[in-house]
Amino acid sequence: MSSAFIITDLEGTAGVTSFADEAYPDARYLDRSRRLATAELNAAVTALVDAGVSDILVWDGHGCGGLWYEDLHPAAQLMHGLPLAPFSVIDPIVDAYDVGLIVGQHARAGVRSSNMNHTQSSRSIDSLTLNGAPIGEIAQSALYRGDAGMPFVFLSGESAACEEASEVVPEIVTASVKRGLSRGSAISLSPARARALIRDGVREAVLQHRSRPVAPTVWPGPYVLEKRYFHTDAADASGALPGAERVDDQTVRFRSESIRSIVYR
Repeated sequence: MSSAFIITDLEGTAGVTSFADEAYPDARYLDRSRRLATAELNAAVTALVDAGVSDILVWDGHGCGGLWYEDLHPAAQLMHGLPLAPFSVIDPIVDAYDVGLIVGQHARAGVRSSNMNHTQSSRSIDSLTLNGAPIGEIAQSALYRGDAGMPFVFLSGESAACEEASEVVPEIVTASVKRGLSRGSAISLSPARARALIRDGVREAVLQHRSRPVAPTVWPGPYVLEKRYFHTDAADASGALPGAERVDDQTVRFRSESIRSIVYR
C-alpha cells in the first residue's frame, strides 16, 4: 500500500453544525468551516505520510468547496472544482489508488439524531434505497470504488456516520469527532482532540490493512435504485431521464446490471 485516495466532506467536521450558517455557499462562517475541515484532512495526511504512503490524492466532496486550499498539507494533491469532470475522466485516475479514506462525513438522510444528516442534496433528496436497503453517501462511495477493487479503510466524522460506515464496511476504522443530538446540534470534540483521533485512526487503519487487507465493498446485482425527492418538480425532472420509472409523486426508480451506472443516478 503506497497510495491513498481521500474523499472529504464538510458536514461531519467537528465544530460545524449548521447548513445555513456554516456549509451552504452563502453561509457566513463557511470559510471557518473550510479551515476546520482542512485541519482534519491534514491530520489524516500526516498519518499516511508517517506510515510511508507516498501518493495521496484528495477529492473535495463538498459541493461549493469544503477545503481551504492555502492550508493544504504539502504531501497532498487536490482534485476540485465544479462542474465535476465526467467519471470517464476521473475514474482512470482514482482507480489506480490502493485504498480509500473519508474525512468529515455525515450520516445518510433520515437518521433522526444525526447532525446535518442528508444524502447528496440537503435541499432536494429525501432518501435513497438500493435493492431495498437505505443507503447514503458512504455506501455510494464504497460501492462505486469497490467495483474497481478499492477498499475503504478509514472514515472520520459524525458518530452516526461512523456507525453507518461500520455497517457498510465492517472492517473499517472510524474516528467520531462529534456526536449528533439533532439535525441542527451536536457535541463536538475540541479541534486538537478531533485531529489526534484522526491521526491515530488512520495510523491504525494502515497497519490493519497491511496485516489483514480490507476487501472492496461489492453487492451482488442486478440493482434497483429508488430515489425519493422532497418535491414533485425534482421528481418530474428525474423521471424524465432515460431508463427512469416513476413510482409515485415523489419517487423515481432506476434499474441496472452495473453498480457504477446506477449508484449516482
